[in-house]
Amino acid sequence: MPSKADLELFKAAFKTVKDLVRVRPGENLLITIDSISDFRVAEEMAKAGEALGAKVMVAWHSTPKGYGMAADPYLPAPLVAACPEADAWIELNNQWLLYGTPWERAVTNGRTRNLMLGGLSTEQLIRCIGEVDIDAQIAFQNKVVEITRSAKKMTMKNHAGTNLVFENDPSRPIANELLADQPGGHFLTGQIGWAPKEDTIQGVLVFDGAISGGGEAEIGIVSEPVTYEIENGRIRKILGGKEADIVRRWFEKLDDPGMYLAAHTCYGFNPNAKLGYATTEDERVWGCTEWGFGYQGPMYSGGAPRVAASHIDGICLDTSVTCDGVAVTEFGKVVHPELVELARACGH
Repeated sequence: MPSKADLELFKAAFKTVKDLVRVRPGENLLITIDSISDFRVAEEMAKAGEALGAKVMVAWHSTPKGYGMAADPYLPAPLVAACPEADAWIELNNQWLLYGTPWERAVTNGRTRNLMLGGLSTEQLIRCIGEVDIDAQIAFQNKVVEITRSAKKMTMKNHAGTNLVFENDPSRPIANELLADQPGGHFLTGQIGWAPKEDTIQGVLVFDGAISGGGEAEIGIVSEPVTYEIENGRIRKILGGKEADIVRRWFEKLDDPGMYLAAHTCYGFNPNAKLGYATTEDERVWGCTEWGFGYQGPMYSGGAPRVAASHIDGICLDTSVTCDGVAVTEFGKVVHPELVELARACGH
């Protein structure tokens, strides 16, 4: 019996497995999904992998309480063992294995290519992958990376009160999330992330979009802004209302100084992303910026992971970004002269 959007879902799943992950005949394809995620997505990706000649396994498991290293105690041992044995691993978990032990083992083994699509539903996969012009995204994002890579000093501001300055480290990589065809960790199309020099990050960071910390700190869309006062890349104060209190208590419960240190910042540039569906999509709302604190993956550090008890992300909507004084975006709209036409081709 057909279900709603069956054909569109399979098209998006096949596009993901074939064009983004580039699964080849004979490869081991692992798809992981926890019990609160949309299983239809996993099923269609498994079919796509089978059609491409891969050896497919879907690991459906109980949902851990928290993500990253905080998820480790809840994970079945066979799941932990399976992840680094895969040639290609697509993660659909709502409570992420990302930044946890199985993910760390997989993305650092020099072989496994991981695509993290945590929590994406049928509708989201269709919208954020199936209906995206990947070639246009590649052209646009590659130019954004080029501009950002050459910038020594950057600023970020938004209407909610974000006002940050920082410097970039040219030796660190920039994670340009488009394809997942090389070993390591990769993410949903439409995000570009990097780790600035931590001790240069100064100012105020105001999350007016959403916050995701897993478990107790899985807030989603914020009802009122949550503010971090940042000094030398470290959170000194957390200000705001009841949701700021939740975040503050979660940090205190983890009792890990490494959680207060900035791990990365990211642009959001998926043309079809909408706020409020899942963190994986929220972070790619066009014109937003996102900051993560705590665990720092090798795609940002450029070397070994910087381990922390967990990881927390927050989103600043409609951000104005400058690179060495030149505006890239103005309150979420792309204005850089080398990017305007490329953004238009993406639908913006």
